[in-house]
Parts: sequence; C-alpha cells; structure tokens
Amino acid sequence: MVHEGDIDTVLCVFVDMQGRFMGKRVTGNYFLDQILGEEGLHACLYLVTVDMEMEPLPGYEYANWETGYGDFRMVPDLGSLRVIPWLEKTALVICDLYGEHSEEEVAVSPRQILKRQIQRAKEMGYSFGAATELEFYLFKDGFDNANARGYQDLTPHSPYIQDYHILQTTKDEWIIRQIRNGMAQAGIPVEFSKGEFGRGQHEINIRYSDPLETCDWHSIYKNGVKEIAALNGVSVTFMAKWSMTEAGSSCHIHSSVWDADASRSLMWDSDDKDHMSVTFRHYLGGLMSTAREMSWMFAPNVNSFKRFQAESWAPTAIAVGADNRTCGFRLVGEDHGFRIESRIPGADVNPYLAFAATIAGGLHGIENKVDAPAVFRGNAYEAAELDRVPTSLHEAVDAFAGSEVARSAFGDFVFKHLLNTARQEQSIFDNQVVTDWELQRYFERC
Repeated sequence: MVHEGDIDTVLCVFVDMQGRFMGKRVTGNYFLDQILGEEGLHACLYLVTVDMEMEPLPGYEYANWETGYGDFRMVPDLGSLRVIPWLEKTALVICDLYGEHSEEEVAVSPRQILKRQIQRAKEMGYSFGAATELEFYLFKDGFDNANARGYQDLTPHSPYIQDYHILQTTKDEWIIRQIRNGMAQAGIPVEFSKGEFGRGQHEINIRYSDPLETCDWHSIYKNGVKEIAALNGVSVTFMAKWSMTEAGSSCHIHSSVWDADASRSLMWDSDDKDHMSVTFRHYLGGLMSTAREMSWMFAPNVNSFKRFQAESWAPTAIAVGADNRTCGFRLVGEDHGFRIESRIPGADVNPYLAFAATIAGGLHGIENKVDAPAVFRGNAYEAAELDRVPTSLHEAVDAFAGSEVARSAFGDFVFKHLLNTARQEQSIFDNQVVTDWELQRYFERC
C-alpha cells in the first residue's frame, strides 16, 4: 500500500500511564526502510513518568532528572498494524517499549505490565476472555470551543435521557455510524451501539477477545472516537463523571477463565446452584477480595470517585449478583459465554492496568483457593453489611499502598512506579489546584 501510494503515514504509538496514545507520525517509506529494521524508533522515556499535563513528576526510580531522561526504543507489534480509515492514507501500529541498548521490555510500560500477568497465567495453565463496555458523552460544541469556555455550559447532543432510545440515537446516527463503520474498517469488530442513561451519552460495544487484543482495540477505539468527533466539529468526553447531575460513564470489564490454549471455558458448572465451577469461584473470590486494594487501577483519577453514587447505575458495594446491576460484580451469560462483569471501572480507566489488576487478583484467588461470597440478592446500594468501594482517591491510594497482592504480582519496581503515579495525581490536586467550587464557596463569604 505504501508503494502504491495508498498509505503515506504510519502512526507508531504506545500507551502511557494515563492510557493515552503517544508516539510519532512516520512516513510510509521510512517505516518500511528503517523502523522495521534493527534501529526501530526512539522516544524519550519521560513519557511514562508524566501527568496529564505532560509534567515530569518526581519520585520515579525508572526515570528522573538525575538519570537525564534518555530514550527507549519503540518496537512495532505488527499484529496490531491496521489502516485508519478516518485519517487520510494513514496506518497505525502499537509498539512495545524496550531499553535503548537492551532487548528487555520496559517493565513499567502499561502494555508490558499486562503482558507479564498474561504470562503468569499461561505458566499456571490459564488464559482469559476479555471485553470492555466503554461509555462517552457527545456534545454539539467542538473541542476548541469547549476548552475556550472552560468546559462550562456545554450542549449535550440530546436534551433528554436516551437510554435505548431509537428516535434520539437516530438524530445522532450521522456521527455514531461513522464511528461504528470506521472501527469495523480498521479491523475492530463492533457489535452494536446504543443510547445510554445520560443526555448525549452513548455506548458502542466491541466483541470479546484475549486481554491484550481487547486493550489494543479499546485504546484505538477510544482515541478514534475523539479524532472522529474533532474532525466533525463536535466533542466527546470519557470522564468518569463530567457532571454531578448526569450519570457517570463506565467501562464495565468482562472476563472469563479458559484453559491454556483458549479452547475451553473453565467457568460453567451445570450442577452448581449458581452454575459456578470451583475455578470460577476461586477466580471471583480473588477479584472480590482484592477489589478495594486494586481500586486505583480501576479508578485512577480524582474525578473517578465522583461516579460511585447510590442508585446511579455505578456500583458502591463489593458484592456479586446474578444479573444484578446494583452490585459491583454481575454474573452474566451461560455455558461458554458465562463470565463476570466488573462494574467498578469508569471510562477514564487505563485498560491495560485494569486487566493487569483483574488477572493478578483472579490468579491470587485461584492460587490461594479464595472462595467467593454468596450471591447477593436485593438492592446492594442499601445493604449495610457489604464492603464498599473507596469513596475518594485518597482512600484508594492508601488501600493500594498496603496491597501485598499487587506488590507480589507486579514486583517491587513496577509496584512502586504505579504507587507513585497514584500519589502524584492526588498530591497535585490537593496542593496545586483551586477549583471552581472553592471560588464559588469562599471568594466572597469566607
């Protein structure tokens, strides 16, 4: 395609700690002649130590001012190479990060953190099915216009709640169809789109796969939705809670345990009253027993915790229910489709870290035969006896800091990198930010 003039640009990207694509636009001929050779592509290793504002943060052992912020190598994973139809003559490839002068992958790269957990599972004889359900809000305002107005007084694409609503989603179809078809043309298998429980809120679901491919699809899709919106003069947000008067945006993650070659699900037991196999019970027991201490990997930002509101469709209770949306964990499907849906993650999640935490927690349960609690029936929002998800980033960071499961699964070096990322985000908000709420509350009256 490069030689025939159909592709002139290759986006070489990787995912940073916030889950964003970073990288370079490479000319097609240079990609073929040089990037696929021994040299590869180089980028500054500070990119896995920055915050959302690209500010290099203190406290990282991997890279800091003392080390001089050198380079790592970006090595294309050609299994992820695809044409991006909404960008003219452009292809995209996701890269793995390697040391500048070594053949070792960068341990703190989110993609490598996930790959390490997948390898641990493989060594134990397990593989996984995985999928994400990612929600977003669509606005009539363009990104630049919204930014110039401080993201205030935006106009949602719908004036009313549009959950499953066909008339309103028909009015949005001019752009939602672009997204569905664009993803399909990029090799990402879309199942369906639907209106969600918010004004202007949408969900477009992608078929399940293994965890690594699912996270790659998720990242390409999320970045692509923003690009398609920008190209059409509108905007979207994947904030967990963009407004306290609207439903939050979730990223429910589905997972199931399979045998090593992914040919047989290990979840279903037709003789069990809840249809859960022993392996599934232990896997679920691990997920639930580590839900609080791993919560930062599912809710990584200050804003993430605004989503956890009673009777808001976002969970507050660490409970498992059979098709019960008031619980943090929901049993869905049957036979080979039987799986667990975690409703804890928000749309702002880094999917690689979320699935790394999921696998780590699940393997902990299997290894230690942690039994899942009884299936809950009723309204989990009102059940006082149930454990709760953290209500703030402070609480989540403290829980993560004390997690021996996370430290053991990820190793000290990676665990400290993740913990510093969490602590720095909280520190910035606590000590370097004056919010609109503070101005309204204190400017005149304090």
